[in-house]
Amino acid sequence: MMKVFVIIAVMCVLFSCKQEKKYHDTNHDRKSLGTSDKLADILKFQQKLNDEFKDPETSPLADRFRIDFETLDFFQPDTNYVIVAEFIRTPEALPFSMPTTTERESTEVVYGIAKFTINGKKQELEIYQTPELITQEKYKNYLFLPFTDATNGEETYGGGRYLDLRIPDGNEIVLDFNKAYNPYCAYNKKFSCPLVPSVNHIDSRIVAGVKDFEKK
Repeated sequence: MMKVFVIIAVMCVLFSCKQEKKYHDTNHDRKSLGTSDKLADILKFQQKLNDEFKDPETSPLADRFRIDFETLDFFQPDTNYVIVAEFIRTPEALPFSMPTTTERESTEVVYGIAKFTINGKKQELEIYQTPELITQEKYKNYLFLPFTDATNGEETYGGGRYLDLRIPDGNEIVLDFNKAYNPYCAYNKKFSCPLVPSVNHIDSRIVAGVKDFEKK
């Protein structure tokens, strides 16, 4: 599915695997978009992600993979995976340490709970806020949703995928799973990536967003 890039690229290598948070919609409410506009929005996201992976300044790929890189493998855009979820804030939640793929731990806070139905099944996921990010004006509204689903280890990366979100104004939040992306450690083991908590498993196949990466 993204910070002040030179600084954050370094931080991503040393501290975290969250990408620069740049794939948010800033000029419209996607709940009110028509199908064609939602599809255009998804394609725009895919193009931006591909551009990032091609750019040597922002790509997580090692040079031997980046040189011939053309595109990530995406599921076909599907607006059925643009979900308007009930959003329940959890203001009493305390910071906790989220394990990562390395010895480092990521400090997170459960900012809220998303409740929704997808593929006919009810789901409930935790959405996190990263204290170190909210000190930056540009990312004070940033939220982080890591999840696993029934496609992991087959069509998608075994460790799960991430969604970047913003704090909504009301009690609903849009989850566009077409913008689900892989953590950087799916492409390069030098990155340290937060592990998806077991409570954030979706008991269904989410056939939207970025697929697993095949090194050629």
